[in-house]
Amino acid sequence: RSCSFTGFSTVQSRKLAKSLSRSSVRSRMSLKPPKAYNSLQKGALIWDPKPLQVKKIFEALKKGLNEYLEAHQAELDYLSGRHKDTKRNSRLAFYYDLDKQIRSVERYIRKLEFHISKVEELYEAYCIQCRLRDGATNMKQAFSLSPSTKASRESLVELYKNVQECTEDMCFIEGALEVHLGEFHVKMKGLVGFARLCPGDQYEVFVRLGRQKWRLKGKIETDDSQTWDEEEKIFIPNLHEKFEIKVTELRGLATILVGVVTCDSINFFTTKPQPIIVDITELGTIKLRLEVLW
Repeated sequence: RSCSFTGFSTVQSRKLAKSLSRSSVRSRMSLKPPKAYNSLQKGALIWDPKPLQVKKIFEALKKGLNEYLEAHQAELDYLSGRHKDTKRNSRLAFYYDLDKQIRSVERYIRKLEFHISKVEELYEAYCIQCRLRDGATNMKQAFSLSPSTKASRESLVELYKNVQECTEDMCFIEGALEVHLGEFHVKMKGLVGFARLCPGDQYEVFVRLGRQKWRLKGKIETDDSQTWDEEEKIFIPNLHEKFEIKVTELRGLATILVGVVTCDSINFFTTKPQPIIVDITELGTIKLRLEVLW
């Protein structure tokens, strides 16, 4: 198949290059600089987009946003029905209170609809850049296998630039998409260990999501209840990072590692609080209970 590209003219290759550059996302969208986004800040800019992971997060995010939209639409329908009944009964104060609630829900629905449209717009632009990058990469490979001529060398240079531009644009869009992921409110629900947990035992739980960290200490009381120095932490979702949870037992000046686990956040994009029970030890003799609200 590579021989079919040997006659590809310089003019044709430049037309392809112009077509790709015209489709550059930054020529059509106003994006903030990389430092505005979690995954792109503090000089940690790595041009390594991950389309499959972005697709999974996008689908989970869109599903969660639609759940919120359906819930608020149902609330609006319920309030609108009560609004009509109240109007007939002429209870003026209650009528105006309902009217305010309806307007508030309507505003929130409009915000959700805009949010969903923005996420869809970003992902559509991301898919376009991904396809353009794949096409330019395939063309580059084909030209590299063909006999070296001045035209093919010029085409390789242009295609290399296009691959770089598409890759950069994909990373910028990933950063822009992260802004729309919302917040995870993580609540500590305690350890479950049956015979492994004894009164007086002290533990430290360390939760990390990318650069975000949460370190909290707890103690098993004589009545088997647990006290923790913190109960809730807000994390900003990240496209590529998973939750990393480490539990250590504190014994005087010594610490004993109980276990380290990772937890994917893709199932947390939903309207209902998600209870999480993770096995800290390999045999599951100590478990950690958390609750995540998006």
